[in-house]
Amino acid sequence: MTQQIRERADRYIARTYTRFPPVMERGSGCRLWDTEGRQYTDFVAGIAVCSLGHAHPAVTAALTEQAQRLLHVSNLYYTIPQTELAQRLVAESFADRVFFGNSGAEANEAAIKLARKYFKDAGAPDRYRVISMAQSFHGRTMATLSATGQEKVRKGFDPVLPGFSFVPFNDLPALEAAMSDDVAAVMVEPVQGEGGVVCPDAGYLKGVRELCDRHGALLIFDEIQTGMGRTGRLFAYQHSAVTPDIMTLAKALANGLPIGAMLARESVAEAFGAGAHASTFGGTPVVTAAALAVVDTLTGEGFLEGVRRRSAYFRQKLDWLVDRHETAVAVRGIGLLLGLELTEAGGPIVLRCLEKGFLINCVQDTILRFVPPLIVSEPEIDALVGVLDEELD
Repeated sequence: MTQQIRERADRYIARTYTRFPPVMERGSGCRLWDTEGRQYTDFVAGIAVCSLGHAHPAVTAALTEQAQRLLHVSNLYYTIPQTELAQRLVAESFADRVFFGNSGAEANEAAIKLARKYFKDAGAPDRYRVISMAQSFHGRTMATLSATGQEKVRKGFDPVLPGFSFVPFNDLPALEAAMSDDVAAVMVEPVQGEGGVVCPDAGYLKGVRELCDRHGALLIFDEIQTGMGRTGRLFAYQHSAVTPDIMTLAKALANGLPIGAMLARESVAEAFGAGAHASTFGGTPVVTAAALAVVDTLTGEGFLEGVRRRSAYFRQKLDWLVDRHETAVAVRGIGLLLGLELTEAGGPIVLRCLEKGFLINCVQDTILRFVPPLIVSEPEIDALVGVLDEELD
């Protein structure tokens, strides 16, 4: 059956992914099983999506119960789970309003549109440019691709949309030099995930906020990968005490169900009046019910403290690998968004870990990225580190 599934997938699905051989069939906690019964410990988590692990009971119960009540109605009508989720996200953040979509790209698309609409409504139609960072990743729609600072992502889609420019991450003088009267917003990831698990220097995000304030531009934080507990706080901006004007969420918000959210301050959000933006499937009852269960779990007593504790343990183990192996040169990241920088390509190690029952990821060719479920245990971390120790030899 496994080979048949692979052949059918390769025959009928667009070839936009280079897939690994296993056909995944079921999961529980931090474990996955393929159609041949092989078990894998998951340190990818759908790329920082399944933060509560696979088949989490609270999420499963919420979506099952809601599916028996109401799957979908148009956003022309009110629904209870969507309203409650919006209220919770506002209560837990800086924001006053939430717009729901289906993905991170949609959330970022909404953020870009809101920034431009805000200045149009303010009588400044010439303020439209968005500055983002080199090596950033914001999505694959035409607008979010245009805002992504990686040439390999934009390749083949020229001409990309005008009105986007890039400066190096962690370089405040470069950002200051790029600021002008036509800048509507600066868009930044508090930690660059796809860019190589790159953390901001001390004071960098505060400096970005000050430059935006000085030049009258909005600040957008893309927290699609860093949000929802990934860094040990509910949102990564909480580490720096720097609040944006707009923030985007997706990935882990519903633990695997498709959702995106754009949060904004009231004075900015009011630019999105009736008809300004929409999403047919944005914030459906089932998805928002599941997301409520995620928020409840993440904000439960001791949960994020546990994430920080497991992060410290994992990082200590990765530092141990750096001390032991010349090819491992540095540990990057925060919370359970961690990277191990190598002096050689990481792809072969990803494959060998897969053969030994561990799913990991490589970004920017030489950075092994680890984004396990936030419930990962110390024995599971030990087991992966043991395999990495063997492979780095």
